[in-house]
Amino acid sequence: MTVQLATKIDEKVKKTLELVCESRGLKMNRFIEEAIVDKLEELEDIEDLRKLRKETFRPLKEILKSLK
Repeated sequence: MTVQLATKIDEKVKKTLELVCESRGLKMNRFIEEAIVDKLEELEDIEDLRKLRKETFRPLKEILKSLK
């Protein structure tokens, strides 16, 4: 299912987007959707990294010792 999204952007950005999409044979809607998905994934990755930084780590020697 698709839904409509309306937003305001700078006129220069829109013109550049139109030129890029036209010159590469891309559909503007698809281009925008992929850009949003990429940004959401990037933000999710950043959040995952923040969580990892807060985790405590055990030295490899300690892990191997506990496995014996």
